[in-house]
Amino acid sequence: MELTEHRPGNYHVVRKITADGIQIDDTSYSESLILGARLLETSWPVRSYADLSSDSIEPLLTHQPEVVLLGFGEQQSFPPVEVQRHFLRAGVGLECMTLAAAARTFNVLMSENRRALAGLILPTR
Repeated sequence: MELTEHRPGNYHVVRKITADGIQIDDTSYSESLILGARLLETSWPVRSYADLSSDSIEPLLTHQPEVVLLGFGEQQSFPPVEVQRHFLRAGVGLECMTLAAAARTFNVLMSENRRALAGLILPTR
């Protein structure tokens, strides 16, 4: 059996989730953000699922991912039905999960070279 060391490729990696924020590569962030392989849009103006609208998810859909991971909080919840329908009409998969689960899943999808984006929602403290 051949074993190889997994080394990050040419993409962002979520390193840590804390109560104060999220560490991507070597930088920590305390505001919601949109994350892709080589995309990092900070200061995404979403603090909860209630803030999601067709306007606020447009930056996610503009990049035409195959799937969007929405990560929020410590318990799985879902955005309003209208927002879910917007993803469906755009032909983009939507996965809603906790913030930590979205971060882990993002890292796995990046290692598989998938066209995925993560909308990581951090509440205002």
